[in-house]
Amino acid sequence: MSGTADNGAMAAAWANLGALAHPTLAALFAADPERPATLTRRIAWPVEPGAEAEAGMLIDFSKTHLSDDALAAFEALAEAAGFGAAREKLFGGGIVNPTEGRAATHGALRGSGTPAQVEEAEALLARMGMLVEAIHEGALGEIKHCIAIGIGGSALGPALAIDALTRDLALVDVHVVSNIDGLALEQAFRACDPATTLIAVASKTFTTIETMTNAASALKWLADNGVEDPGGRVVALTASPDKAVEWGVDETRVLPFVESVGGRYSLLSSIGFPVALAIGMDEFRQMLAGAKAVDDHFRETEGRSNAPLLAAFADQYYTRLRGCQTRAVFAYDERLALLPDYLQQLEMESNGKSVTVDGAPVDGPTAAVTWGGVGTDAQHAVFQLLHQGTHLIPVDFIASIAPGDDLDPAHHRILLMNCLAQGAALMAGKPSDDPARAYAGDRPSTTFLLDDCDAAALGALIAFHEHRTFANAVLMGINPFDQFGVELGKAIAKQIESGEGEFDPSTKALMAAAGLG
Repeated sequence: MSGTADNGAMAAAWANLGALAHPTLAALFAADPERPATLTRRIAWPVEPGAEAEAGMLIDFSKTHLSDDALAAFEALAEAAGFGAAREKLFGGGIVNPTEGRAATHGALRGSGTPAQVEEAEALLARMGMLVEAIHEGALGEIKHCIAIGIGGSALGPALAIDALTRDLALVDVHVVSNIDGLALEQAFRACDPATTLIAVASKTFTTIETMTNAASALKWLADNGVEDPGGRVVALTASPDKAVEWGVDETRVLPFVESVGGRYSLLSSIGFPVALAIGMDEFRQMLAGAKAVDDHFRETEGRSNAPLLAAFADQYYTRLRGCQTRAVFAYDERLALLPDYLQQLEMESNGKSVTVDGAPVDGPTAAVTWGGVGTDAQHAVFQLLHQGTHLIPVDFIASIAPGDDLDPAHHRILLMNCLAQGAALMAGKPSDDPARAYAGDRPSTTFLLDDCDAAALGALIAFHEHRTFANAVLMGINPFDQFGVELGKAIAKQIESGEGEFDPSTKALMAAAGLG
């Protein structure tokens, strides 16, 4: 990314964008009756490998305030920012994380990268697949449960995928534990039989204090409950295999991933082992296929036709030009209830930065605060603010055409009607002589409509938002692949533990009150 941008041209592009008029949504639709067709994108993938029939997702951007003038100006910004060169560098294994001198090779996990990177990723995937199949066949004894221990990207992605894809059937019952609060681990213990439980420990460095503390307690739980060889029930998922072996994991049960795959981009690496254990390798490969379809679209499509880049244009419009500080995501599908949690880390840890790739202060806001919930629950909790509050909040709606349940079709029909009605209501509003009953309208939304919420669709959603995040970073000239902001709090926690730090009077008083002084 560094060295691909023309800073002067970027400044000029932002100046042009800042001078644009902001027509209402009603005016934009009135001016262009074909607007829904013009601003809808579809990304498709085979229903199964080699099949001619396709599934996919449709993304409707027409209810955003992106005009032709705005789109042209954003395309000029993308050119000035060196988007094409940055994208080529991303997939070509170049250094896109300059502060740490690393590539970002998560695309290679699904076949989108250099031949060498793809070959290495496929070898690691095959290794994981062999272990998954061996466990399913009883190589480690009867395994009915798995406690997957990690934090951040090592937990949020697996938790999302397992919750989304095992509603009908789980080959192994997986419980994801991330919080150091012992209540979280105890809850998993209560749900599992130690005699038939596997422990998966996910840590890039295999030194993360929360993860390793939880892992030690899980092994003690196995031992206390009569498991003769607790260490033989541990699988390590790490970019530091030597550390895992040193900790006591047999090298045959260490599943590595490469250092250039960041935690929040790692779900489709060996970090996804608990997911594969729960759904099987065939379904896991379907996730990869969905992600690969989005990779191909992102690599091969230019300008406003590129769906993740178009999403980034909308993000930048609202954050930089309209002053929106948040973006809301509402999945009208119970299977995607954890998607907002996953996107929070992906987007806010990636783009919550205050300096450019060159170390200079940024010249405007960066990542919006990502938040959300699940429809229709959220309608009766937070939508009051969306419709009648004083904040302008762009909204993403996500729904599946195919239902996930076998109940009366009325359930899913009502769900879809509510999803589409909310987008329509936010845009149209409703005047009233009673101010308390008036809806201003002109409030933006984007709708993602999946053919089905299956493994391929989930992989596609993940890849879409990875690339959306990257495109946003390029347009802002920042590095989305480091996260130094999470380190300071960890360092101070260690100082509190050691008693060696100097603290402010408030922290000292709180330490004393909590019994830590």
